[in-house]
Amino acid sequence: MLIFRLVFGLLLLAGLLCFAMYIATGQAGWRRRGIVIVKWTVLAAIGFFAVLILERLALML
Repeated sequence: MLIFRLVFGLLLLAGLLCFAMYIATGQAGWRRRGIVIVKWTVLAAIGFFAVLILERLALML
């Protein structure tokens, strides 16, 4: 759980830094990288929480 939180936080930080570089340089490549990083981070988080919910449901049965 701690590792997931660390990776999730670092990925969000990387996305934020990409957006900061986009604002600083105006290069569209940084914006695209930031969007891709944030998109995959959110998808990974949704998958992780889906697994946690399914795990709890299995324990109830």
